[in-house]
Parts: sequence; C-alpha cells; structure tokens
Amino acid sequence: MPGSPFAWIDEQARARRRAGLVRTLRPRPADSALLDLAGNDYLGLARHPEVTAAAADAARTWGGGATGSRLVSGSTELHADLERELAAFCNFESALVFSSGYAANLAAVTALAPHGSLVVSDAGNHASLIDGCRLARGTTQVVAHADPEAVRKALQTHTGPAIAVSDTVFSVDGDAAPLAELAAACRASGAALLVDDAHGLGVLGDGGRGAARAAGLAGAPDVVATVTLSKSLGSQGGAVLGPAHVVDHLVNAARTFIFDTGLAPAAAGAALAALRLLRREPERAARARAVATALYERLTAAGLEAVRPDAAVVSVRAPSPEGALRWAADCRAAGLAVGCFRPPSVPDGVSRLRLTARADLTEAQIGRAVDVVTATR
Repeated sequence: MPGSPFAWIDEQARARRRAGLVRTLRPRPADSALLDLAGNDYLGLARHPEVTAAAADAARTWGGGATGSRLVSGSTELHADLERELAAFCNFESALVFSSGYAANLAAVTALAPHGSLVVSDAGNHASLIDGCRLARGTTQVVAHADPEAVRKALQTHTGPAIAVSDTVFSVDGDAAPLAELAAACRASGAALLVDDAHGLGVLGDGGRGAARAAGLAGAPDVVATVTLSKSLGSQGGAVLGPAHVVDHLVNAARTFIFDTGLAPAAAGAALAALRLLRREPERAARARAVATALYERLTAAGLEAVRPDAAVVSVRAPSPEGALRWAADCRAAGLAVGCFRPPSVPDGVSRLRLTARADLTEAQIGRAVDVVTATR
C-alpha cells in the first residue's frame, strides 16, 4: 500500500520543531490580565464604548453578516458612509471597503498589474503585497529595501504600464518608507505608486490621516493607498483609496471584491465610529508615537538593541528563534504580551520581539513593559 499522501506535512512539522519555528494558536480570554503590547490596537479603540456600541447597533440593524458579495447584497448604507468618510479623512477622491486588509492588497496589486506591466516591489513588503505580486499577471521585480534609486533603475528598464509597491511603515522593524523619493522615482518613468498604509493610518500624518497625507501624496492622480481597519480603527476589514476611476476599475476587475462576501456590518459600524472618534480626538495619533518613542528610548538605555520607531512599532532584536520564543513566553508569564517574529516572517532572518505602542498606555504601564522586557532577556 502506498504511504500517506500527506507524509511530507509530517516531515515539514518535524523540521519546524527542530528549528524552533512551530506556531500555535493561543485563544485570548475576554478578561485577560495581560498588558497587551502584541496586538495592533494603536489608538486603544477596539474596546472603546462608542466603537463597541456602534458594532452592536450595526449587527442589530443589518444582521450578523453582510449576506453576500458587495455587488449582490453585501453593500449597506454603513459601507457607503465608511467609504465616503474614510476617503475624505485621508484626502483621497474615493475609497472601496474590503473584508480584510489582505484582500484589499490582493485586489489593488492584481487589478493594477495587467499583462505586460511591471511591478517593482520592496524586499521588506508585507506578505499580502507579496502574494498580490505573485498573483498579478504582470512581471514582478523585487528591489532592495527602502531604496528609491533601485526603484528608479528598475522602472527605467520597462516601457509599458508600471507600478511600484511598498509598505509605508514596515511591520517588522517599524521603519518608514521614503515615500516622497519613491513617488519621484515613479514619476520620472510615468509609473504609479501603490502604498500599504496599514501601520500609518491613525498614527502618521495630521491627526492620524496617514503616511501618504504626511508625504503630500494623498489625492495625487498617480498614487493609490491601501489601509486596514483592524489596527488604529480597532475593527476589521480593509480599504483601497485613490482616484475615482481607479476605484471604479477595482469594482469591475478586483476578484477579492467581486467574489468575496462583504465586510460584516458590525465591523463597518465599528470602523466608522472609530474614524469619527479619531477625527474628534486627533491627539491620539501623537500620543501613540510618543509612547513608541518612550519604549524605544528606555529599552535601548537598558542595553537592548531596538530599532528607532517611525510610527508605533518597536522592534527588539532577539538572539535566535528559540531565544525569541523563550523571551516572549517569559514576558507572558510576567504579565506582558509581546509579539514574537521569527523566520519566515522576518525577511532578514533575524528574530525579534515586537512591541506595539498604544495611545491609551499610562506612564506606569510603559514602565512596567520596559521592566518586564529587560528583566526577562
């Protein structure tokens, strides 16, 4: 009898265990006493009473699910309001909401990179952008991280449609892309620029209006941005922002929009409430950045190797994958939840602890986090 058709899975599992790279699910209790610096709730809005009340109201009004794709029955008045207000807040002409930020990135890259096009992708881009490049019908060229000159040279070799793709804030180290220089490199060849502002919205720009706004690129006819609703806005979902004719093209050509069930009304309602709250309390963005800076300065003063944050992500180098896993586990045992990034999630192969700053952290909580991380190293 032939062996199991999934024997190769068992071998891969053994290899992961040997390398210290096994990933496991850990359900989070509703009343956890952990100080959470692992999630992406940058503005502390996920449990804000206005946000949770809006989610509940939307579910009662529209139901637990969207019931279908956006083009069939999945578009509600909430979706339209969210798109209109999100575009206005970020200073783009139009917006289109998706069921996740991942789906938004897949849509933007694949729909804007047809046959004969060139996609120039930063080596440090998020997995969703990478997967979009893999699925796109154009040719992808990966260039050095945060290197506008490499982008310029890649675009100069192509004569057809072209687009450069980059995170605005990279999720591993929290460093920001040189957006103005990237835009200049694109414009020198008549190429478009697509930026993923998942970690910029709510943190960077005037009142948290995003990295594209901060760089003076929001609303430009050759710039498209994607955002997630699951980080600063404390909800779930994603959106593509850009010129109206680009958004209309996505409605007609983006497979993750046409064939996916629409974002649940509760998530749309929560995101809209969070957006309105941020507009009313713009100081939350500056506070998130200040907390990140405080964490970085205190950790480095204690002798740890950390990357200076450009937004709200603070990355601390670990000695090895096994060391990172142990360090994160020891932090958890001491009451602090931190992210643990190991290969293949880190493009340079260097494992890290990843701390996410939150605008609602108190000075006492910042001090506690620093004490735990330094004591458990």
